[in-house]
Amino acid sequence: MNPTFFDQFMSPQILGIPLAVLALLMPPIMFPTQNNRWLTNRLSTLQLWAINLFTKQLMLPISKTGHQWSIILTSLMIMLLTTNLLGLLPYTFTPTTQLSMNMGMAIPMWLATVLTGLRNQPTKSLGHLLPEGTPILLTPTLIIIETISLFIRPLALGVRLTANLTAGHLLIQLTSTATLSLLPTMLTLSAMTTVVLLSLTILELAVAMIQAYVFVLLLSLYLQENT
Repeated sequence: MNPTFFDQFMSPQILGIPLAVLALLMPPIMFPTQNNRWLTNRLSTLQLWAINLFTKQLMLPISKTGHQWSIILTSLMIMLLTTNLLGLLPYTFTPTTQLSMNMGMAIPMWLATVLTGLRNQPTKSLGHLLPEGTPILLTPTLIIIETISLFIRPLALGVRLTANLTAGHLLIQLTSTATLSLLPTMLTLSAMTTVVLLSLTILELAVAMIQAYVFVLLLSLYLQENT
């Protein structure tokens, strides 16, 4: 069977163990836990400052009842950020390019926010399905449209993350293949392609961080509607 560009997104295995499992174990390794020392090193101080700043910005528009989600959302942000960045290393696999994994994260989190709203404030949560001041004739149509848009939210979360990371990795794969193919024949053009490849790599670093932030930010907005 001839390999294709999409073969890079297949989950590889080492001794029967999927590399996706090993990648998911990296966040607790890279982000150290608290210890009993009075003074920590600069890396730990920087990590704690960044996590504290992110948590403050994320929880700022949410009411106090929703602040109990801070640990969950911050942990999800760290996991997505670490997994996306590790996937940019050579000969590694990015679990977040798999739609099944992203939907496995998006659907339970979205469903939890919806159930939280239905439990704490059912009237207000159901009121989002019908905007105020809607004409009576448009009421059934708008309820159907809002219900469909509500159920599309987890699909949009998973597809957005998968599509952005997959597109970036494909561009890097195509550009690197072109660079190696042009190297023996056209050295100048190969050098120009290398510059483009470095630019795409820097862009993909930004995309990896932005997509992790957007995923958690949208979940916090869904939580804000239901708290």
